[in-house]
Parts: sequence; structure tokens; C-alpha cells
Amino acid sequence: MSEARERVQREVDALREEVVAFASDLVRIPTVNPPGDAYPDCARLIGNTLERCGFAVEYHEAVGKAEHTRTHPRVNVVGARAGAGKGPLVHLNGHFDVVPAGAGWTRDPFAGTLVDGRLYGRGSCDMKAGLAAAVFASEALRRADVRLAGTLEVSGTVDEESGGFAGVAHLCEIGRIQKGLTDYVIIPEPLNVDRVCVGHRGVYWFEVETFGRIAHGSMPYLGVSAIDHMGAVLEAVRNELKPRLHARVTRMPVVPPGSDRATINVNAVAGGQAGQAVQTPCVADRASAIFDRRFLIEEGFEATRREIVELLDSVAARTPGLRYELRDRMLVHPVEAPAGSPLIASLKRSISDVLGREAQLVASPGTYDQKHVTRIAGIPDCVAYGPGVLELAHQPDEWCGIDDLLNATKVLALTSLELAGAA
Repeated sequence: MSEARERVQREVDALREEVVAFASDLVRIPTVNPPGDAYPDCARLIGNTLERCGFAVEYHEAVGKAEHTRTHPRVNVVGARAGAGKGPLVHLNGHFDVVPAGAGWTRDPFAGTLVDGRLYGRGSCDMKAGLAAAVFASEALRRADVRLAGTLEVSGTVDEESGGFAGVAHLCEIGRIQKGLTDYVIIPEPLNVDRVCVGHRGVYWFEVETFGRIAHGSMPYLGVSAIDHMGAVLEAVRNELKPRLHARVTRMPVVPPGSDRATINVNAVAGGQAGQAVQTPCVADRASAIFDRRFLIEEGFEATRREIVELLDSVAARTPGLRYELRDRMLVHPVEAPAGSPLIASLKRSISDVLGREAQLVASPGTYDQKHVTRIAGIPDCVAYGPGVLELAHQPDEWCGIDDLLNATKVLALTSLELAGAA
């Protein structure tokens, strides 16, 4: 290992208290999405910290996006520190929105508590520890007096938990992250500190609505129940489609076990007078269900959607009077970084240097902002790597280990040094 790389690791160790304090401060800002609380406060904390680390800082509001409102503005922050030459631009991106705390906590979810080498709180794992690692990886390079030939950028963005359209997608759409400007992107999502995540499966969210005929509940034979027809659809999904999907396994290294298969989940079901305080005796004339279909890179979207249509048509053909409408709600194509990417190779070397073991290449069971970097910005060299245990994301008593946080900071610093190049 070079003397510069050893010096950078020592600086990360010296920054331990500052890294942990910053991660704790991030957790204490309840950036809950929905609805998108406290985004400006968190963006400003990140921006102020980046300025102290020698970055030129910009704030980008997602003007024009439906999510961006006066009461809940979508504010993204980007810091750039120019290199001494014309080397590559390395961009470290992390989202700072978090899901609601939910029930089951034994600690205050927004206290940023430190206990037994762990930082507890909503977002500690997913992914405010990763943001702290990105910021202080760059600061370790500066304090180690390492001059980079290329440019280093760090961004904090919004709304990843709801699709990232006002966050990373917005930065890509306005050209702030784009091919020809940005060479490498690392997203420090919590995939475990010794794993590099090369991509993710595809997502197809769709809604099915069935239509019946209203009638008096005491004479249901005079009507047509949309709920009964939705039941036939759900039965076909469970008994016909799910077994077929379970037999399909991707070549991508998706974790955890079971997520390497095609899947479908029923997200929501509603029908008739669901949710109404006062009920009247009526046959339900409408019912709807929302489905979450995770498809494999081998399947592709067109075949995935066609299979759904064929299933629905088959159910309608054998169910007298069944009428339905299929509505697309969200589509995310599978993404995968190229196997020969210099980014993957550099991360693997850095993980080996820091942890003394070989890195594992994985793919994510869910999507993250790589989808926007790859498809909107056109940047193939994008992966996820960061601290935190994947299975703890969105859980009660979510936590991130401090040792993992420090090790990930070292890996990000060494990788940035190698990719941007020493001046």
C-alpha cells in the first residue's frame, strides 16, 4: 500500500469523533418522507459542513416537480472541490430522506443515540451514516494533504424513498449529473461494508380495477360484485402467476436469498365502501388493487407487462361479467454496472486494503438512485457501496455500527483517491 493511502486511513481514524457526531446530527433532523419534513434544515447542515471541508456548495430546488411545494420544498445540495488537473470527476451521492419511524422502537428514533458502538435512529443505517462517510472521506483526503488531479463531488438529495424524482432524477435532468461531466458515481447505501452493489431488479407497479353493478345488499343476485371479481384476480395471481415467477432466477447476484427470483406483491386492496364511516346495503360496483412486480433483467418490461395482461384476460374469459382496467403506475428498468468497470475494481481493491478480505459483488433487492444516474444521466459507472446492514433498513431500532462507518469512510476515500488520481 502506498504511503498516501496509509496516510489517508490514519486521517479517517483521527476524524472518528467528527464523523460520528455529524452522522448523529443528521439523524436528529427528522427528514421523514412522506411528506418531506425538514429538508431545508438537513440540506443546510450538509452544505455548511461541505463548505468547511473546502467545497463550493450549490443548492438545487426541484422547481416544477409536483413534490416541491411551499410547505415542503425539495432542496438538494451539491458540493464540488476541483482538482489540480484534468482527472476524472468522482461523485458521491446520498439521500437524506427517511421513512416514517413506525411502531416498535425501544429508543427515540430521532435522538441519534450512541450505545455499545452503534448509532441508533431512523436513517442511521439508511442512509445518513453513508452520507457522513461520503463527506468525511473527502475531508480525510484534504487533511492528509492529498491533492487530486480530478474533481470530487458530494451531494445530499431528497425523496429516494419515494422514487427520487425530485432528488437525483432532478439533478440528472438539469445536467448537474451527466455523462461527459461526471465519470463515476458511488451511492453509499447500506449494503454491508464488504459488498459492492452493482445494480438492482426492475419494478413495475400497476393497478387493476374491476367493475360490477350496484344493487341492494339484500338482493345481491340483482347486482355484480366487483369485489368477487377482484377475488378471482387475486386468486389467479396467487395460484397461477406466483409459482411461475418463483421458478425464474436471475444471473445477477441479488441479495438476500429469495430476492434473486421474480416476485409479485399485493400492496393494497380496496372495494365498495371501504373506509367510509357509514355503510349502506350495496353490492360493490368497484374494487381496486395495487401490485408490486419485481422483474428480472432477463425478463424485460414488455414481456412482464404482457404476462399480466394475458393473466387478466384469462381470468375475465372464465369469469362471467368480469370487466377490468389495467393502469400503469410506476416503471423502473433493471440496471447493472458493466463487469469491467474501473469503479468496481477500485472499490474491491480498497475493501481489500481496509478490511483484509475480498469484496463480494451483490445486487439490491429493491431499487435506489442508480436507476436515474444510469438511464437519465447516461453514466454506466455507478454502484452502491456504504456502511450499514441491509436488513436493518426501515426496521424499528435501526442502527449502524461505528466501526462499519469508519471502514466505509476509508474505502470511499481510497477509492476517490485512486479514481480521481493524485496530482
